[in-house]
Amino acid sequence: MAALKRFALAYLRNPAAGLGLLLLIGIIAMALTADWFFPRDPLALAGRPLQWPGANPRFALGTDNSGRDIAAQIFHGARVSLLIGLVATSIAVVIGIVIGALAGYYGGVVDDVLMRLTEAFQTLPNFLLLLVLVSIFGSELTTVVVAIGVVSWPATARLTRAEFLSLRNREFVQACRGLGMGDGRIIFREILPNALPPVIVYASVVMAVAILLESALAFLRLSDPNVASWGNLIGLGRDVLRVQWYVSAIPGIAILVTVLAVSLVGQGLNDALNPRLKGR
Repeated sequence: MAALKRFALAYLRNPAAGLGLLLLIGIIAMALTADWFFPRDPLALAGRPLQWPGANPRFALGTDNSGRDIAAQIFHGARVSLLIGLVATSIAVVIGIVIGALAGYYGGVVDDVLMRLTEAFQTLPNFLLLLVLVSIFGSELTTVVVAIGVVSWPATARLTRAEFLSLRNREFVQACRGLGMGDGRIIFREILPNALPPVIVYASVVMAVAILLESALAFLRLSDPNVASWGNLIGLGRDVLRVQWYVSAIPGIAILVTVLAVSLVGQGLNDALNPRLKGR
């Protein structure tokens, strides 16, 4: 309990991190209450197309090109964006941790092979590789999420490898070997917990990028059109951008706020978990 209190105090020492946490809680609240405020299908036709925000009391944020309620899509889109960010980040972090841990712990040939694999993934830009995967395997939401996770792991692998290289020869690791512990137990139960703080911090960056990648795919109409995502709404508004700019602007602001919130939370986690900053 005392450790949790110290962590909270260290986190809240940064006002920007506190703001990010409040914004993120607000976005999570939108996702959780979407069905309560907007029980109907957010992609169902609701009224006359392209009504400006405030022009009709029924549609606080207006309607899109097809007459669908933008507010409903924003609330339900929060659920989709958070789901994409969390699942894609989990996939990227798990792959990155496994590859980085094995490379950093064993070194030698294992390190060379795994790092060449990592460099091969980093040769192509993330978005270009994502376009290739979506073109091959389809644009269903599950496929898009997995594809984003698959293209996002190399940086996590390099970070984990660096941490393992600095920890694998420490006294507690030598003691574990002396006690006859297996490599798997040493890697995942002894070294990994000590290497996780920077990985956890970097996961916030991966999550923000994952949300942006899905939005970019949706803007190009390569994401799943059957879900109410902010990116799909931005792509839909592209056709009327000069006149009804609000159709793209409103989900764009939602994406901006979400990415900002995740980034600020990551900054606060860095301040709280970095021992060099705790004494400031």
